[in-house]
Amino acid sequence: MNNRFKNKIVVITGGASGIGRAATELFAAEGASVCIWDVNEIAGKELEILLSEKGLHAKFYKVNTSDFSKVENATMEITRETKRIDILINNAGITRDASLQKMTAEQWQQVMDVNLTGVFNCTKAVSPLMIQNNFGRIINTSSIVGLYGNYGQTNYAATKAGIIGMTKTWARELGKFNITVNAVAPGFIATDMIATVPEKVIEMMKEKVPLKKLGTPEDVAAVYAFLASDEAKFISGATISVDGGMTL
Repeated sequence: MNNRFKNKIVVITGGASGIGRAATELFAAEGASVCIWDVNEIAGKELEILLSEKGLHAKFYKVNTSDFSKVENATMEITRETKRIDILINNAGITRDASLQKMTAEQWQQVMDVNLTGVFNCTKAVSPLMIQNNFGRIINTSSIVGLYGNYGQTNYAATKAGIIGMTKTWARELGKFNITVNAVAPGFIATDMIATVPEKVIEMMKEKVPLKKLGTPEDVAAVYAFLASDEAKFISGATISVDGGMTL
């Protein structure tokens, strides 16, 4: 087992399922103490127990990232014990798809609250600790949709493009404190979200990818881990696409 993250305190939002779960498992396996921030209490607790039984360190916190007071409380709870958070992975995100003409104000706002405000809230709460400790790794989950747009995803595309803008801004602002800030832009990834998509549509998706397959949550988690590691200490403000070459 690689101990790249031994003694590191890692917060992963949306860490109970999909890409977030893969990241939680990977960072815990590599020695980190992982704080799983998620609204799904059942999945979060199950994952905490599963990892604990393997002798790994993970703790579930029920956190709605769109509520700053909840984020602040979770941050304070962690730091009462640890005095620091070394790595923040802003992975949580939702979709509420509809074309512009059919999208409701509520669908727009729900996606804004989680995907954009949630990322702001978590970074706003955690970054002072990183500044204090003169060390930090912040990784924000964007999407190829944020780079190229997608039919029926005005709200989602806007948030994922906004995340790239925030990433670049924070890289400029926080660099002097030895904090790197990067974004990851996944393409078509085989998560539970895709499980409901008809086989014919999945085949069409694969055809659009030069590698002719979907990515896995582990593919994305591996890039999170690279960006959080010492190997990537001179990378900041970057957006790395994990899309099988789809955006060429």
